[in-house]
Amino acid sequence: MAQVLPLEQVEPFMAESFERDEHARKAAKLVKAILEAGSLRISDLSQVMPGTSPEANYKAIQRFLNEVDPGEPLLRLFDEDAPFYIGDVTEGERPYAKRTGYVGRLSDGKTLGFWLLVLGQPYAGRAIPFAFVCYSEQTLNRDLTSRNLEQWRLFGRVKRLLGDKPLVLDREFSYLGLFEALEASGIKYVIRLNVAKRPTITDEDGQRVELVIKAGEKVFLQGVRYLGKVKGNLAGYWQEGLDEAVWVFSNLEPRKALEIYRSRMKIEQTFRDLKALLGLEKAMPKSFDHLEKLIGLMLLAYAVGLLVGEAIRDGVYRGKKARGLLGAVYPERAQPADLHSVVGKKARGLLGAVYPAQAPAQAQA
Repeated sequence: MAQVLPLEQVEPFMAESFERDEHARKAAKLVKAILEAGSLRISDLSQVMPGTSPEANYKAIQRFLNEVDPGEPLLRLFDEDAPFYIGDVTEGERPYAKRTGYVGRLSDGKTLGFWLLVLGQPYAGRAIPFAFVCYSEQTLNRDLTSRNLEQWRLFGRVKRLLGDKPLVLDREFSYLGLFEALEASGIKYVIRLNVAKRPTITDEDGQRVELVIKAGEKVFLQGVRYLGKVKGNLAGYWQEGLDEAVWVFSNLEPRKALEIYRSRMKIEQTFRDLKALLGLEKAMPKSFDHLEKLIGLMLLAYAVGLLVGEAIRDGVYRGKKARGLLGAVYPERAQPADLHSVVGKKARGLLGAVYPAQAPAQAQA
């Protein structure tokens, strides 16, 4: 992997992301190590990083994590021109971390681990992350908070950035408290309803709307109420070949809301990449603070791998199969090429800032 994505191609991204040059150089080495090792375990990263010894690298990583918070650099990946933004949550399982203080039980009430909520923008069939929050049963109890409050803490942090672009969320976010908070804040949203919980939707006359539809049909209703309290619009469809209908609740025009939801790429693919390729569940730091910072660096690494990979796709790599993230995306390519050799118009966001002359345009969702 070291030959697939040279340090020289990682450093410009980190220089744009971090304020201090020293932090940018160290971050570039760590991001490259994450891509190369396919792991968030510090001992694995210390083995592949350049340095005098793995032991010295291990200590250097610990010092860097104590000094820097990757959350702000990650936020610089935000693209104000994205058509919408996507949020979803995944579970990071740590079944054997019984002595790790921040690990708690997951949704099944048995497996140990933590939750990770990521916000991203559509890009080339996946999502470029720009913000996240991590929490667990233990941290919620310790801080006297809840999953709902942690989720809203993240949404509130990016409210100003979202502007009038909608936030698209799946059915895990279909609950009254979030609908009320989004309405009060003025955030535009499209949220898939959790029909399994049989939410009460009433029309303008106060009559209950039955969430029943036939395969191939669509339903659009305006001015309905969720649990009799939050006013919005409802759209439903059942696509031929799918096992069930999809219902979305939104403060957008219902046809537009359905169009946006159907065009959203599956951020679950991003989570599969993070788990399978970059080793999300291999992270084993003793402190919750270090866990959050490693996840921030992992999301930066994912963004770099995806952005650079898209830029040099279609004939740029040739040769043996690469390992890790780029190896999965480009299985038969290995020799790196200069990004400036890729012809295309100026890209938006971070890629355009790093390579302003000949960066490929961002793929439209």
